[in-house]
Amino acid sequence: MQLHSDEYYMQQALKEAQLAYEADEVPVGAIVVLNNTIIARAHNQVELLNDSTAHAEILALTSAYAALGAKYLPEASLYVTVEPCIMCCGALYWGKLGKVVYGASDEKNGYRHLTKENWPFHPKTALVSGIMEAECAFLMKSFFRSKR
Repeated sequence: MQLHSDEYYMQQALKEAQLAYEADEVPVGAIVVLNNTIIARAHNQVELLNDSTAHAEILALTSAYAALGAKYLPEASLYVTVEPCIMCCGALYWGKLGKVVYGASDEKNGYRHLTKENWPFHPKTALVSGIMEAECAFLMKSFFRSKR
């Protein structure tokens, strides 16, 4: 079995973010990886579903739970192109993810501006940030620039 890098998996999440961009959704993509296999993919579908909770992370988690018939993912990793919001952090906390990896920071809506001193993830969750940060940020900036 070939082991892939965080960059490889973030590229896969970026492909999902591109699908969101093309659908006129805020371009965030997420994937769930278990045992070096992508078991779920998703991108924001807030506009399509008319649902403010239809974030990439939530949709990817729901898909992963369904694929595995499980409600916890302690051995899985979630890769997401943008820093999770506090709602998504709550979902990731309850899912007991083993690792969360994100690309670009989100100063306005990311979890850090609400919880500077508090860890918003499960105590056993590892966090990696800044993977392919420039590419992830570029997609977001391009999307919002086109809206102005």
